[in-house]
Amino acid sequence: MSTKTVTIYGRAKKDEQFLIKTENHDIRISKNKNHPDLDAPSPIEYLLAGYAGCVNAVGSLVAKELKIDYKSLQVDVSGDINVDKFYGRETDARAGFNKLKVIIKLDAEISKKQLENWLEIVESRCPVYDNLVNTTPIEVDLVSVHDTVSLV
Repeated sequence: MSTKTVTIYGRAKKDEQFLIKTENHDIRISKNKNHPDLDAPSPIEYLLAGYAGCVNAVGSLVAKELKIDYKSLQVDVSGDINVDKFYGRETDARAGFNKLKVIIKLDAEISKKQLENWLEIVESRCPVYDNLVNTTPIEVDLVSVHDTVSLV
């Protein structure tokens, strides 16, 4: 079994834009009051973008493995979300999306059966898809700023 640990580090001061450091990139999230030119997608937009990007990455890899020559791959993702819980309003609705609608267009001259096989493989290998459709345990350690934290 090959395991890779992926870690990001997110920070923001009060009323400032959230900045995430990844292994090779900086990612900004949501509004930047001081620098509107640095506004960025919301966390839920990043979730959808992450899924679309993962379908693209895995889809390209699988197409290559299956020797599918394609011109383009389009992945559109949308979802309805009730924002009442986010804003602290009383509701029985969940905080997340009710469902996601995904449209995938692979521009390739292949049969419907080949296309369905490609998608089945992509879904089985896409880590973001797996995390969206299956429960993933989340362990949270809440640490006071006055505590010492080891990031190892």
